[in-house]
Amino acid sequence: MTDDHVTLAHGAGGVASRRLVAEHVVPRLAVDPDHPGAPLLDATPFATSSTRLATTTDAHVVRPLRFPGGSIGSLAVHGTVNDLAAGGARPLVLTAAFVLEEGLPLATFDAELDAMAAAARAAGVRVVAGDTKVVERGRADGMYVVTSGVGELATAPGHDPSPTRLRPGDQVLLTGPIADHGTAVLLAREDLGIDADVCSDTAPVWPLAEALIGATAHGAHLRVLRDPSRGGLATALNELVLDAALGIEVHEPDVAIRPATRGACELLGLDPWCVANEGCLVAVVAPEVADAALAALHGVGPIGALAARVGEVVAGPPGRVVATTGFGGRRIVDLMAGDPLPRIC
Repeated sequence: MTDDHVTLAHGAGGVASRRLVAEHVVPRLAVDPDHPGAPLLDATPFATSSTRLATTTDAHVVRPLRFPGGSIGSLAVHGTVNDLAAGGARPLVLTAAFVLEEGLPLATFDAELDAMAAAARAAGVRVVAGDTKVVERGRADGMYVVTSGVGELATAPGHDPSPTRLRPGDQVLLTGPIADHGTAVLLAREDLGIDADVCSDTAPVWPLAEALIGATAHGAHLRVLRDPSRGGLATALNELVLDAALGIEVHEPDVAIRPATRGACELLGLDPWCVANEGCLVAVVAPEVADAALAALHGVGPIGALAARVGEVVAGPPGRVVATTGFGGRRIVDLMAGDPLPRIC
């Protein structure tokens, strides 16, 4: 290709389209990089030893494309594999669709493809199919990415994670600090003059989910997993109690927030409980396995080192999350109203 930027011709289905895929996408995301000249099929077959599969899809429209700790390329992988992990499924394969804006530097596209490929390798998945479309200048903030994934369920039959399995007395675990991702993206997007060392926590969380499944008799005592991305921890907990018609009580001091992130949220007037995460899980387990589950999380490595027991499922009031503060007071943790952090994933 002689072009340095995406043009409308790259989305027309002709020579430029084929070259975009053949010269930029295939060398970076090919299923078999040793045979990059293999035919491009309409569908890619794959085999698995199990018929118990899970699938998910996610669109990524983050702005800016790059932020401390990650970029849209790595985020597109992590967002989808983490949704699979929260469903108790080991990620297997991904598909990726790119909506590119006319005028996007091809060097920028290549950098995001490289980021996606590196993230896929680290997560143990392959990108097996994809598509590209080009829209007019000013219509896509550079690029949007849609990824879909398929995973193999690792929980025993009949023990797939679900809010309907929650029971009073179950223990709520949080695998790491909250609010890093959304705060990092906001600080990178706006010229706010805040010098805060905040990086996104974007990372694959399957190792955490796998450890929990192993510590809970293949999921028999694992009630539910939740990926607290958009809407943050507050939304994840509220969705659980609304689906289960139970309540959750959380001990607020046990919810880890990095000092730099907490300080930035205070300056910006944000509740860190409502800020997006991309590298942690909320897990609810039966009380008799809570200690073993925590020990398993701590054994995963840095991503699980700060895992903690933060709360408990209670009978009521149903549909209500209540936090106990460090001063002994109590407050209702409500669903976020509006969207204080648009375009963060």
